[in-house]
Parts: sequence; C-alpha cells; structure tokens
Amino acid sequence: MEALGINLGYLIVQILNFAILFVVLRVWVFRPIVSLLEKRRQTITQGLEDARIAAEARANAEKEAEKLLAEAQAQANQLVRQATERAEQAAVELRGAADREAEDRRKSAIAEGEQIKAKALGELRGQVAALAIAAAQKLIGEALDEKRQQRLIEEFFSGIESGKVVVLEGQSLQGQRAVVTSALPLGAKEQETIEQDLRKQLGSGAAIEFQVNPSILGGLVVRLGDKVIDGSVAAKLSELGQRLA
Repeated sequence: MEALGINLGYLIVQILNFAILFVVLRVWVFRPIVSLLEKRRQTITQGLEDARIAAEARANAEKEAEKLLAEAQAQANQLVRQATERAEQAAVELRGAADREAEDRRKSAIAEGEQIKAKALGELRGQVAALAIAAAQKLIGEALDEKRQQRLIEEFFSGIESGKVVVLEGQSLQGQRAVVTSALPLGAKEQETIEQDLRKQLGSGAAIEFQVNPSILGGLVVRLGDKVIDGSVAAKLSELGQRLA
C-alpha cells in the first residue's frame, strides 16, 4: 500500500469516517427526507382524490339541482295550468250564471208584460162589449136585450156558440198539443168549454195552451202540430174580400 502511495491507516480512518457519515446521513437525513417526500406524495394523492370526489359531488349536486329545478318548473307549470283552467271554468260558470239570470229576468219581464197585456185586453173586452151594445142601440134607436147583446159579443170573441166551439165542429183532430189563440183573453168557463171539446178527440192527457193575438179580431185559431184550424174573424174577412174581388 505504501508502494502505491496509500497510507493504510489514513485509508481506514477515511473509510470509517465515510461509513459513519453514510450512517448518519441515512439515519438522520435520508430517511426523514424520504419520509417527508412520502408524506407529501400521500398528501398530494389524498388532495387529488379529495378533489376528484369533490368534483364528482359537485357534478352530482348540479345534476340533482337541475333535476329539482326541472321538477319545480313542471310543478309550477302544472299549478299555473290548473289555476288557469279553474279560472276559465269559474269564468264560464259566472257567464253561465249571468246568462241564466238575464234569461230568467227576460222571461220574467215577458211574463209580467204578458200578464199586464192580458189584464189590459181583458178590461178592453168589457169596454168593447159596452161600446158595441151602445152603438147597436143608437143605430136602431131603441133599447135592445142587453143580455142577448152581451152573449153575442162573447160568442164573437170566444168562438163558442150554444156551449160548443164552432171552429172544432166537423174537424178530425190529431196531435198531443193544441194551441188556442183568441183576440182577447178568454174567461175560465170559456177555456173549460174549449178544453172539453178538444180533449174529446185529443184525449184527456193532451196539452192545451191559450194565447192572445188581437190581430185575429175575433173567433179562434187552433193549431195542432202542422194543422191550423182558422175560425178567426180576420180570416173570414179576408175570405170575404177575396170573394168580392
């Protein structure tokens, strides 16, 4: 060793120093550094894993939020639609109620008007009878049998002679409903007589309605479905005018 210029003792001391330095570095430097790096690696790995989990959680939360938002929007649309439908239905019901009320008022007004008209025409019938009797007496210059004149006038307006409805004699009646029109309102006994004559052929269950139309002047017009039996004074005057023409 000396021939090579190497001091054996010094070499051994250097080797021992290096060994001691290696052991010291390994124990007090290398291992802590490796441990620190491992911990740092684990921390980074854990951080990345946490970040991945957080990203997945955020993505899931966003999806869940979108789902909840869509459901809330659908429910809101449904509520709006239901509210709109209820509002429309309520509006229809209100319009229907208003229309029905208006129709009821219109019918009530018409019925009241018909009652006033019938009352006025009923009063007019008595006045016409009185005027007719007075005119006849003035024409002939003497007093007439007032009862006979009254009977003639009643027959003129009711179309009933000797307890029978003249316009129905010899007629073949068919139908379930009859509409009887007179120039002035008929009395209760006159209506009863007409009903009896009609039901002899129509049957006891037949519906009979009485109407007033001053334009027929006198007599009766009986409508049975499409069939019309016209015994009015207006019709007789029209027929007489045609014959004279």
